[in-house]
Amino acid sequence: MWQSSPPGSIYDYIRVASFSIGPDGLIEQWSRRAAGLFGVAADEALGRDPVEAFMPAELRGDGHRRVGEVLDGREWTGLVPFRMPGEDAVHGLAEIYVMPSETAAGERAAVCIVVDVRALRRIETDLAASQAIFGQSPFGFVLFGTDLTVVRANQRFATVFGGQADDHRGRTVEDYLAGAEAARLTATLERVLATGDAVTDLQLVGTAPGDTERRHWSMNLYRVHSGSGRPTGIAGLATDVTRRHIAAREAASARRNLALLNEASARIGNSLDLETTARELLDVAVPGFCDLASVDLYQALLTGEEAPPGSWSPLREEAVGGSAELRRVAFASAVSGALPDIPGPRTATGPPALGAVHRYSFGSPCAVALRTGHVEDVPGDDRGFVQSTLAVPMVAHDTVVGLVQFSRTKGSEPFGERDRALATELAARAAVCIDNARLYRREHERALILQRSLLPPGDPEAAGLDIACRYLPGNTATEVGGDWFDVIELPGHRTALVVGDVMGRGLRAAVAMGELRTAVRTLALLDLEPAEVLSALDEVARGLGTPGAAISSGGGAQWPSRAAHKSREADLSEVYLATCVYAVYDPVTRRCTFANAGHLPPVVVEPGEAALLLDVPPGMPLGVGGEPFEEVEVELKEGALLALYTDGLVESRDHPLDEGLEALRGALVEPARPLEDVCDHVLSSLDTRHGEDDIALLMARIQGLPADAVGDWRLPREPRSVGRARELARGQLLTWNLGDLVDTTELLVSELVTNALRYGEGEIRLRLLRDRTLVCEVWDAGLVQPRRRRARDTDEGGRGLQLVGLLSAAWGSRRTPRGKTVWFELPLPDGGPAAERTVEELLSMF
Repeated sequence: MWQSSPPGSIYDYIRVASFSIGPDGLIEQWSRRAAGLFGVAADEALGRDPVEAFMPAELRGDGHRRVGEVLDGREWTGLVPFRMPGEDAVHGLAEIYVMPSETAAGERAAVCIVVDVRALRRIETDLAASQAIFGQSPFGFVLFGTDLTVVRANQRFATVFGGQADDHRGRTVEDYLAGAEAARLTATLERVLATGDAVTDLQLVGTAPGDTERRHWSMNLYRVHSGSGRPTGIAGLATDVTRRHIAAREAASARRNLALLNEASARIGNSLDLETTARELLDVAVPGFCDLASVDLYQALLTGEEAPPGSWSPLREEAVGGSAELRRVAFASAVSGALPDIPGPRTATGPPALGAVHRYSFGSPCAVALRTGHVEDVPGDDRGFVQSTLAVPMVAHDTVVGLVQFSRTKGSEPFGERDRALATELAARAAVCIDNARLYRREHERALILQRSLLPPGDPEAAGLDIACRYLPGNTATEVGGDWFDVIELPGHRTALVVGDVMGRGLRAAVAMGELRTAVRTLALLDLEPAEVLSALDEVARGLGTPGAAISSGGGAQWPSRAAHKSREADLSEVYLATCVYAVYDPVTRRCTFANAGHLPPVVVEPGEAALLLDVPPGMPLGVGGEPFEEVEVELKEGALLALYTDGLVESRDHPLDEGLEALRGALVEPARPLEDVCDHVLSSLDTRHGEDDIALLMARIQGLPADAVGDWRLPREPRSVGRARELARGQLLTWNLGDLVDTTELLVSELVTNALRYGEGEIRLRLLRDRTLVCEVWDAGLVQPRRRRARDTDEGGRGLQLVGLLSAAWGSRRTPRGKTVWFELPLPDGGPAAERTVEELLSMF
């Protein structure tokens, strides 16, 4: 069956032509391909001598001889140079096959087959190059036909998928890939064949025959054509990029880990709260690192026990059947609706709930991690959805403070070595923050204990005074400062009111404040005048602020350097500078005596009057020394309001001190309101800028002792005054319905009046005061203070003060401007029977 040569046949590439020579040696037939090859039309070539027309002049002699031989019946094949006719003749080289023939008349002729050697050489070169590229390429090369079956594959392709290169002819995509990957590649081949658009870096995933490892290939696809442009198939170049994919995945993992660590640095540890820090860790880890996570901290750490949790011994763990008690303080999940299904201890209802206290069994991976301080793998539960879990101990400063568990669900990538290192780093960073929070909490609690121990109770009581107080530290982090106030009970139902301010803030200022407050209390109990108290306190402050006073001159610790000594001296000198106002209130006379050491003036608000700043001369601050302090005595009206405060209440960077003092006066416009409400109103209405400085506020409403609560008599200096004193005391007690105290009071009054007659001078004064207790005072003009001593068995006297000390709740003596006062105090009866004295107490009187 005859058919025409299809477009793009081999003859189009190798350029074959034919012509014939007649018996006369001239061209007799000229084909169209010859016309195309030589560029000469048939009408120009017919009848011409081919040697003369196409061969160079120097070869024509040999050409005529060869033509003659062919016409004599010899075949000839050879390479013949030729040129195109014309002035600009193009030279070429043709391979000619000359075959003798005969005409119809029996004459000799020849048929010539001509092949363009240049085109043939190009084809040979192209084939050699194609074979070299196809066969020697280190990449897998495959050629698909238009029916998407393999037409040809190179040996590299066969090495990956098995067999020889020829064994892959006729295979389809499904023979190499499975499922969705095969369908995706088939669709891509069809699109390339239909559109001619090349596809580069098509990522395919599969497994090679006999191998279970997932491999990744990158494939480039392009359509191939024949010489006439007809599509003949699709060429594919496949590269195994598994290692590159692994490297890229590791690089991405490293970038993710670095990003997580960077995020952890920014987000973990912003709070000094243990539970908040644990939640911050999980906010970073879930879902960026894992799907589920929980944090357990030692219960001892959360309750503030001194023993470090990491000191829990394995023997003790085994004895109690597991780890020390832990509390689950945080849990996070990226799985919607998932329960905390992290492997570990389980209760009757499942894993420990948030906030639950639990233990890990002795041999469990979690207990091992806590005991050894190393990461442990916790196997997943086949029935659950957790694939793998890392139990990571939280170690800070070689101390295990808790355990964090990171879990990934089934379907996620399992944890690798990089993940273990990252988990350890995350847990370590959180552990340091948690340990810092623990140390802060401990120091904070200690500071609070110190601060609270240095301040009076929240509702101090005093005779003739209604008192309210407020303290706001400027340092909200430690809640300690250098401001202080105090309410000190003095003999005779008098009360000392103290407000002071140590220069500086924080714990050092609080310590200095505590030392000064203790000194104030000690000096107050000596019942000195306010100016004398401040003078003595100034000496104490200067002594405390002298570094050399605390350094032993011989054999003791030495400062490391002269510079350090000077720095320490400067620090201490600044810390122990303080201001203070000291006031003593007598409820009998409603008179208050003030002394001021560089402090702000007290404020007094009398009923119906505007607030007034008392003109108390401000002396030098405590610790400066060199100047005496002055006293001012003020008689206060019943119901008047007295306010003592520190500068944090009235001074800030936004307004001067005068404006703050005026604002304080304006805030004290309703002194008749409940005192607690007045304090709250002052703090809320003034722009205190709390946080810049400490604030101490002490307010007292004057309530003098009523006249019927005071018995005051003057007695002549004669023996019968002893009996008169007993009668007066008895009568007053019966008037007060204190008959239970008559006998004891008569006995003690008799002892004190007798001593005043024996050892004192001048007129004797007896005074009884009834408030929360009964106070008896005996005044005389003598300066010699009574001294208690233990009488010998042979002594006839000397037991009076022992008797006073035994029968009274408290007793003492104090100087007065005109002598001294000896006093004792008895508690008021509560309606129950009086406690009987022990034999030892009774014998001690004799």
